[in-house]
Amino acid sequence: MTDYTTASGLRVATILHDLVATEISPGTGVAPEAVWDLLAEIIRDLGPRNETLLARRDELQTQIDVWLADRESVDPAESRIFLEQIGYIVPEGDDFEATTANVDPEITTIAGPQLVVPVDNARYVLNAANARWGSLFDALYGTDILPEGLGTEKGTVYNPARGKLVIARANDLLDELVPLAAASWSDVRAFAIEEGQLRLTRSSDTPAALATPEEFAGYVGPPDAPSSILLRHNDLHIDLLIDSTDDVGRSHPAGVKDVVLESAISTIVDCEDAVSAVDAEDKAVVYANWTGLMKGDLTTSFTRNGETVQRALNLDRTYTAPDGSALSLHGRSLLLTRHVGAHVTTDAVTTEDGVEIFETFLDAVVTSLAAIHDLRGPESGRNSRAGSVYIVKPKQHGPDEVALSVDLFARIEAAYDLSPGTLKIGIMDEERRTTVNLKECIRVAADRVIFINTGFLDRTGDEIHTHMESGPIIPKSEIKTAPWMVAYEDWNVDIGLETGLPGHAQIGKGMWAMPSEAEAMLAAKISHPQAGANCAWVPSPTLATLHSIHYHRVNVSDRQRILADRGRANIEQILTPPLLGARTLTPEEVQDDLNNNVQGILGYVARWVEQGVGCSTVPDIKDTGLMEDRATLRISSQHIANWLCHDLVTEPQVREAMHRMAEVVDRQNVGDASYNPMATSFETSTAFQAALDLVFKGREQANGYTEALLWQHRRAFKSKSS
Repeated sequence: MTDYTTASGLRVATILHDLVATEISPGTGVAPEAVWDLLAEIIRDLGPRNETLLARRDELQTQIDVWLADRESVDPAESRIFLEQIGYIVPEGDDFEATTANVDPEITTIAGPQLVVPVDNARYVLNAANARWGSLFDALYGTDILPEGLGTEKGTVYNPARGKLVIARANDLLDELVPLAAASWSDVRAFAIEEGQLRLTRSSDTPAALATPEEFAGYVGPPDAPSSILLRHNDLHIDLLIDSTDDVGRSHPAGVKDVVLESAISTIVDCEDAVSAVDAEDKAVVYANWTGLMKGDLTTSFTRNGETVQRALNLDRTYTAPDGSALSLHGRSLLLTRHVGAHVTTDAVTTEDGVEIFETFLDAVVTSLAAIHDLRGPESGRNSRAGSVYIVKPKQHGPDEVALSVDLFARIEAAYDLSPGTLKIGIMDEERRTTVNLKECIRVAADRVIFINTGFLDRTGDEIHTHMESGPIIPKSEIKTAPWMVAYEDWNVDIGLETGLPGHAQIGKGMWAMPSEAEAMLAAKISHPQAGANCAWVPSPTLATLHSIHYHRVNVSDRQRILADRGRANIEQILTPPLLGARTLTPEEVQDDLNNNVQGILGYVARWVEQGVGCSTVPDIKDTGLMEDRATLRISSQHIANWLCHDLVTEPQVREAMHRMAEVVDRQNVGDASYNPMATSFETSTAFQAALDLVFKGREQANGYTEALLWQHRRAFKSKSS
């Protein structure tokens, strides 16, 4: 049972009340009681408006369901007229451009990888924050980019033969990204700084220089024997670390022990899809970790190879600039926070009569309070040098919901004595009604928007749910290349460029879902900067380092200028649902897709419900590790619900697949001591019952969201376990 403390007419979980009073509020200039006064006012004044907007979602979906049920097929042009008539698509206003001010360069000018990390895991959070700088040598050595065999295996200790491959590949990359004039990096034997210029000595004792001398940005150590050479290309830095006494440096002709790339330029510290936070105890961890990041004092320790390892936030990096002045570079990724969706409620705070409040209000009030520590803290180590707080708002449906978020932020700014516009908004373009109204969504937040992103996973879940009544959806593996998806991805960039986001806001792309497939990522993910996105999601610091190479290869600003002339993507193509139509699937095709969906659901839900893990690498049906979160769960559960709705599969068929795939998932987790097998206790396994509900109750879930059922089963498991 949760203990509550009464504050400002609210019942606040005591663990949360005490956290605000002792850890978050002190040093902000905001008294603890003022925090709860503000929350109470927001609940009273904005709560009814949020309820109305949620009801509007249901109303529109009901109208769409009825309209679709009367048709054998969906004509996009006819669909557009209908959606305009019911107010799903709103009238588009005159052209405008975003005016967001006081934004850090990591958002306005520097293009690069973006991490998404669960805030409830301090170790992961610190790793992500520190992933601003990543070892290229480690990224090459430890992934599948370099072959294994004939003595080049990774092994458990450093393998010099593999190290030679790393050095050769790194030199090739340097030749490509920051080339020398009539020379190769593989021929360099020594470094020196002379009269503010980088001088290199080749094996023949002849000098060499950068093809573009301006790419030399700084150094560390004495000019005649520097320990670090800093280069800059496309606004990204490359740091050559030199130490000929190091095990790796000894094997490098010039004593280079590592090539460090500026990698995760920004990170979304996630309170939403990546976490499993269902009660006050969980939320206290969420807010405590975010506060530690904003104060700069978050630490954690863990055991590795029998030794205790300490983690803390990295310090800024200091160099001597070519002109001899001091140069300081940010040592950490710029941190954004993502709140929960407007439809989620929490019992961490309730009204006097025990009604749960909207969790997004609590997230906004508490995380903004914690961010004041950063805004008013010392300049060194500050997250935002521009004096802003970056809040990503997910699962908003259209401009009215974005407008509510803007008003919410303004309320908080006034209460906390923050300058208007301090709280910036990132708009996730992951719901269909936001996509088709994206220009108007940006308009209502034009003076504080810092981010739009194609969250294609949730967007797919919403696409399936929206067209639940129109017919069976194509196999899940085909959806990502369907015409509507291609148009949607282009549309997001087109609208972002049209509304003047470059220089004010990021245009982002979605996640690479296969953490172990680095070679495939290096080949494929260059498509994101080529598409005009100045950030894209990766699941790990290592992949951030490798993905940063793409932003050296593609100048995103130049690419955006080219794309600005192509015109918008076709909205009617976006309105074309991914339906099977007259196509018939074989029984084998149906069963394969069902097995894949079921296995993914069980693998993810088993960890979410019974281990409290909100995002992790889950083996798929072929034992390939995939990043899974609530967005992927939404797709799989809605996809099966759609096929049930249209009789492509039957309930007994789904249940049989559930039982069979549970055995597969149990096998895949046999080495996890905290995992509870499902196949030996179907009726009593909370995770298995949750999976059944997600599928068989999927059609009735608002917008196909999974939160209500996950919360119910996670709370039940925690209660049973305690």
